[in-house]
Amino acid sequence: MSVLLLVVMAVAVLGGCARVRAALAVQPDDTVTGEVILATPEKSPEDTGPVITLPPELSSDVDVVEYREDGYTGSVLRFSGLTFEQVGMLTSVAGDAGERATLTLRRAGNRIVLEGAADLTTVPVDKADFQLKISFPGEVLDTNGDSEAGVVSWTFTPGEVGDVTAVVAYDDPQAPSAAAWSIGLAAVVALAVAGVVLLARRTRNPPVRR
Repeated sequence: MSVLLLVVMAVAVLGGCARVRAALAVQPDDTVTGEVILATPEKSPEDTGPVITLPPELSSDVDVVEYREDGYTGSVLRFSGLTFEQVGMLTSVAGDAGERATLTLRRAGNRIVLEGAADLTTVPVDKADFQLKISFPGEVLDTNGDSEAGVVSWTFTPGEVGDVTAVVAYDDPQAPSAAAWSIGLAAVVALAVAGVVLLARRTRNPPVRR
């Protein structure tokens, strides 16, 4: 399962002076809850920052509220319970920006693999604030970010290409649990025993009468 996330997609849309902060939480059922801040330095009291246009399919699933803090103005996107595919649909908010920033999240058995890169080679240092934080429900086996208690974070440096990698172990929610397998196996064995007993009763020799 693969999905292109919007975490650092706003590099091209917002320009060099921007704040892009994403905090995502991958849930045990393979859904995503999160908050993404997309903002630029405020030019005037009437400035509302970059225009955000959600895909029609997600208009009822993602809340967009105003953001004003530290001289930045823009929007905060909040969502809960989105599938990997639905989160991928958010890339349309950025138009062509996805060509310069990609992040894929996919399941491989009992592993979640995160891979991506943010091309910030044309972004000036002034007022550039790009951060990503993701929490996972399982054990982080490998990552190039800062990991602590299941939360991995990255801070991207303007003028460079930032790579994002992580491998996390947690069970596939679609896979049958061990308890379910045990119950199912017990049921099969019980049915097989009952069948053998019934067959034996039907086929055994009748008693000899004297």
